[in-house]
Amino acid sequence: MTLTTGDAVGVQIQHQQQNTRIVLPDFLQSVNLKYVKLGYHYLISNLLTLCLVPLMIITLIQVSQTTDLDHLPHLWQHLQYNLLTILICSAFLVFGLTLYAITRPRTVYLVDFSCFRPADHLKAPFHSFMEHSRLTGDFELSSLEFQRKILERSGLGEETYVPEAMHFIPPRPSIAAARAEAEQVMFGALDNLFLNTALKPKDIGILVVNCSLFNPTPSLSAMIVNKYKLRGNIRSFNLGGMGCSAGVIAVDLAKDLLQVHRNTYAVVVSTENITQNCYFGNKKSMLIPNCLFRVGCSALLLSNKSVDRRRAKYRLVHVVRTHRGADDKAFRCVYQEQDDAGKTGVSLSKDLMAIAGGALKTNITTLGPLVLPISEQLLFFVTLLMKKLFKADVKPYIPDFKLAFDHFCIHAGGRAVIDELEKNLQLLPVHVEASRMTLHRFGNTSSSSIWYELAYIEAKGRMRKGNRIWQIAFGSGFKCNSAVWEALRNVRPSPNGPWEDCIDKYPVEIVT
Repeated sequence: MTLTTGDAVGVQIQHQQQNTRIVLPDFLQSVNLKYVKLGYHYLISNLLTLCLVPLMIITLIQVSQTTDLDHLPHLWQHLQYNLLTILICSAFLVFGLTLYAITRPRTVYLVDFSCFRPADHLKAPFHSFMEHSRLTGDFELSSLEFQRKILERSGLGEETYVPEAMHFIPPRPSIAAARAEAEQVMFGALDNLFLNTALKPKDIGILVVNCSLFNPTPSLSAMIVNKYKLRGNIRSFNLGGMGCSAGVIAVDLAKDLLQVHRNTYAVVVSTENITQNCYFGNKKSMLIPNCLFRVGCSALLLSNKSVDRRRAKYRLVHVVRTHRGADDKAFRCVYQEQDDAGKTGVSLSKDLMAIAGGALKTNITTLGPLVLPISEQLLFFVTLLMKKLFKADVKPYIPDFKLAFDHFCIHAGGRAVIDELEKNLQLLPVHVEASRMTLHRFGNTSSSSIWYELAYIEAKGRMRKGNRIWQIAFGSGFKCNSAVWEALRNVRPSPNGPWEDCIDKYPVEIVT
């Protein structure tokens, strides 16, 4: 089960915690001014909308307050002699309304989403996992003991799932088995999505699929087109090698396409394939993903149809993407390669933690001006200017992101990452509960994990109209991506959800 994403962040911490505690860099102490400017640029880019609409409202209110019905005949007589004024005013009004209609971005709605729940016979309790690892004959005793310790400290529970091929002794990681896993998870999630939304597959205009390590020919997106007999002019995309943050990237791509194509449905499928990506060597930094990655998949239905607002659960507010791939160290910090014995895995750089912290710092610094209340922005910006321009010895103000978001979906890459984000962002235990419980119940499901977390919040009955949700994920390359959603109603979980049979058992106490 090869490491592909920011899951490496969590597992690297867990690997090194045995000797010394490694924490994320204190990114709020060293903010780069250009990223704050970028956030404000996004805000200013919508200035026309922000100014024009209130101006029109104020004008209408003023006219309604100053115009007496008795004066209407005199007003009409006056306007008859000022035809040029009327034409100019009308032209300005038409121009303003046209400009607003053209520049206003189309709202993207999340109608519903579905997360795949595997069958019970695919569960991998710790004892069974370790016994299977021993019986393969590929691992040394020290490697087996190392995996046992990682499992105990991982935050995973006893009911996570591995694919069918991994339950055989020896495992059967064939391409046919990998295809079978992909079909099982993707079609399972899509069948449930279509059932819950009453969507006809022929109505889908855009399809985006992301899976990092399994990219066969024909592609995964082509497999879906073939299975559901999607229409011939569908715009389909298959994203590979982009890690655990690829789910947000896929949503961003679908959002951009929905700005161009009117009255369209987009389906986004996020998954990872484990069958052919288990590491059967003895290099410890490559063994960690075997203990964390588990089976999972999510499918989303997005729409730009205004009529769908009434039935949609959420609307997309912001997507902020950060890519540090231009830096060589960042590019190679999570790197797939072969070990000395020729067995494929992913090596983790010693600079991984610093690079991850830098990417996170950049991402939230850009996101802050878009989502934080004005009071928080002013306090943050004033202290930043004093520190950067006047070299004042002041302690930077740490924005309170709890004022901007009601729910947090932090990618469940590892227990240590969740711990450090909880600490650095000054979150409460309830804010990271969905991430911890998803890691415990389903393990690290890669790019789909943030959707299992959102499903957990819904299943707990905590989602209220107007609530804002922050989804944040890391990815190899190195990337840190955020998506912000707003609930359009009090959201109840959809039928056949991943938590339907076990939500009453959670939260559980996780032994550290």
